[in-house]
Amino acid sequence: MSLTVESQALGLNISAVERETGLSKDVLRMWERRYGFPKPRRDENAERQYSVAEVAKLRAIKRLMDVGMRPGKLIGLSADELNVLADTRAGAAREAVAPALERDVLTLLRGHDATALQHTLANLLMRQGLQRFVLDTVSPLNRAVGDAWMRGELQVFEEHLYTEQLQVALRTAINAFPRQAGLPRALLTTFPSEQHGLGLLMVEALLVPEGVQCISLGPQTPLDDIRRAAIAHKVQIVALSFSAAFPVRQAGDALLNLRRQLPAHVSLWAGGEMTRRVRKSLPGVALIPDLAAATNALRVWRAQGAAQPA
Repeated sequence: MSLTVESQALGLNISAVERETGLSKDVLRMWERRYGFPKPRRDENAERQYSVAEVAKLRAIKRLMDVGMRPGKLIGLSADELNVLADTRAGAAREAVAPALERDVLTLLRGHDATALQHTLANLLMRQGLQRFVLDTVSPLNRAVGDAWMRGELQVFEEHLYTEQLQVALRTAINAFPRQAGLPRALLTTFPSEQHGLGLLMVEALLVPEGVQCISLGPQTPLDDIRRAAIAHKVQIVALSFSAAFPVRQAGDALLNLRRQLPAHVSLWAGGEMTRRVRKSLPGVALIPDLAAATNALRVWRAQGAAQPA
């Protein structure tokens, strides 16, 4: 990823770093307090200014967190050590997706060929079917694109192009399924400080073919509105998505709070990379650390004959 000459000279403010790295402002401030990194200087308005080197290290940490590593074990490493570790981890991930497909998609992104990228994703989806496309192609391809971005081989707008075209392909396929009249109904969203919504769409793509009525609110829904929506839509499941960078303690506290507010018959699911780092018990919350586990959780729900509202 290339930064402008101006940004290299002046540094980046916290909003720009959030966009560049995918790490929220809350996470950046928390790490500054807890770990002493990053250590931004302050401008004349006392606003944080992050160096290019800090941003590069933060990107490397974010990508390693996305494959399940904990930030406390990464922050003390040098940028070179992080990159070596990331390359090692990325190698295993790249084996899961066809090298030719990975190369072709990255070439299309760097060539800014949105039409060809759209056709490539649509053809793969048609050949594989929606669920296999999500599990076998999208998940490893997301990692490959993210790794290329971390290594500076893709710019921000190029990664955004990939995400947007993928969302279009998934939404088109989801909308092709007839709306079901049965159960369960599932509400999909994220907490307010979780801005990444692609995971929600991928979960919806897995559940809709299973006959689930999915009601997606998109990302960043206030907790009380989640409760209100669950009651208004008479859902049986509330499913929340968390990226790897979401603070575990904050997620645990909010999930337990939401659990207390939801009707007893409503199941609460928490999915995404963050859930791999949860160590304490969260009574009444089902943790779903990977996409494949979502359909298993649905089978368990059905097998248990989960209670339904009157």
